Amino acid sequence: MELVIGRVAKSHGIRGELAVDIRTDDPELRFAVGAVLHGHKPREQKLTSYTVEAAREHSGRLLLRLRGVDDRTAADAIRGMLFVIDTADLPPSDDPDAFYDHELEGLEVRLADGTPIGTVNEVLHSAAGELLSVRPEGQPSGEILIPFVTAIVPVVSVAEGYVEIDPPEGLLDPE
Repeated sequence: MELVIGRVAKSHGIRGELAVDIRTDDPELRFAVGAVLHGHKPREQKLTSYTVEAAREHSGRLLLRLRGVDDRTAADAIRGMLFVIDTADLPPSDDPDAFYDHELEGLEVRLADGTPIGTVNEVLHSAAGELLSVRPEGQPSGEILIPFVTAIVPVVSVAEGYVEIDPPEGLLDPE
């Protein structure tokens, strides 16, 4: 399974630098000088490889210079590219309370009494914290956003395929 670690937001300057939105907790490792990045455009499957020649932080984004991307035209051609890694290459977490997004996606969401609520569709990262986007049980569409905090999500069992929630009043009400 692929895990996105960054997305090319735009070109920067005339020498082929790229402004990249970071989507990894370890950018120093993933985007280190000499690292080989694998990427593809959204909705495309063909991976292209690039070697990082330079990396620096700038205004909340990472500026990258990649081998073979030498001018603004080449940089603009890869705008929107998603840099990915294979989840099989990730090290296991040492923290039992830390999870990769892909481990949570697809888990059943239920109340403490076992009442099914839905399925985790994705993990959303916002300035206020992480949210579980849950597709409600028995509905082909719709979304319930559940703050991913211990007070509301006290139990996560990846091995057994579920998360247990203790929602405050009104969280699950459609209105």
